[in-house]
Amino acid sequence: MPDPADPRALTVGAASTLRPGPVREPADYHARMTPDSQLPAPLVDGFGRFRATRFAAERERYRQLAQEGQRPATVVVACSDSRTAPETVFDAGPGEMFVIRNIAALVPPFEPDEHRHAASAALEYAVLGLDVRSIVVLGHAHCGGVAAALAGALADWDPLAPSDFVGAWISDLRDLARREAAASCTDTSARQHELELRSVEQSVSNLVTFPWIRSRHEAGALSICGAWLEIGRGKLHLLAGANWASLEPG
Repeated sequence: MPDPADPRALTVGAASTLRPGPVREPADYHARMTPDSQLPAPLVDGFGRFRATRFAAERERYRQLAQEGQRPATVVVACSDSRTAPETVFDAGPGEMFVIRNIAALVPPFEPDEHRHAASAALEYAVLGLDVRSIVVLGHAHCGGVAAALAGALADWDPLAPSDFVGAWISDLRDLARREAAASCTDTSARQHELELRSVEQSVSNLVTFPWIRSRHEAGALSICGAWLEIGRGKLHLLAGANWASLEPG
């Protein structure tokens, strides 16, 4: 079991549990940082391509967004996973989509207290400030956060316990994982798949615990959708009532 006092960074490993990462000496790190090298080279190159292609092609659109502000119609709650960028999955242009990303694409329940609630604050801004018309919760296959929660439900010790933030963030998912582990099949991949779907369903249910989401949803002014992405196959599945169905684009 990892030592909670271990000062090394905790990272999500290939086995989908939090484990100590490599130690980087601060002196060596800062010695290598210079004003012209702080932005990683791939990002410098990528920005160059953006300026030369997309920005050049949509210059007027960006000018309009700068002057008039954003008015996206949809907010997407998605995982921070680098493989599942909603703007790419839905081929969205600038200003079309307000995106909230976090570990495992979770929507917490409504908890108005003195603590910091980044996801809830972003939802509040999107609904009350931007007046979005739809909310999509986008889960995905091979989610590391879901796998870590499932590992904790099946093991004698919780791999997330020593972390500063992740364990607390996905505590509801961990509880859901324990219920699923007790009720579902014994195949690990099947359990993972089921928990990914149940997680989206729980987040969709949590959305209507926010009074300003519930009132708009009940009035027909705000739609709510659950979705799950198969990364390797490029397929999207949508939550329809209590069932899931594959989306077949026309």
